[in-house]
Amino acid sequence: MIALARAISVLVLLVAATGGFAAEPRAGEDDARLVLYGACYCRAAGALHCTANLSERECRRQCDEALCDDWFWKERLPCWNWGYGG
Repeated sequence: MIALARAISVLVLLVAATGGFAAEPRAGEDDARLVLYGACYCRAAGALHCTANLSERECRRQCDEALCDDWFWKERLPCWNWGYGG
């Protein structure tokens, strides 16, 4: 009986030390609360283009498909229109 109590207490300590049991997300499910959206900038053929409201993953995929020479993503920011007033 004492061995069972010790085994349970060791198990509880291990679970507490590792942060508990983590459930793996199901295939195809994204946790929308953790995804940030922002501005996706793509430089191709010397021109810089921006697409607003993309996640970093979507930005990377879009830039790979567009064969961008260089790209970067700014989280939680809109596209800058390179001027003032509109």
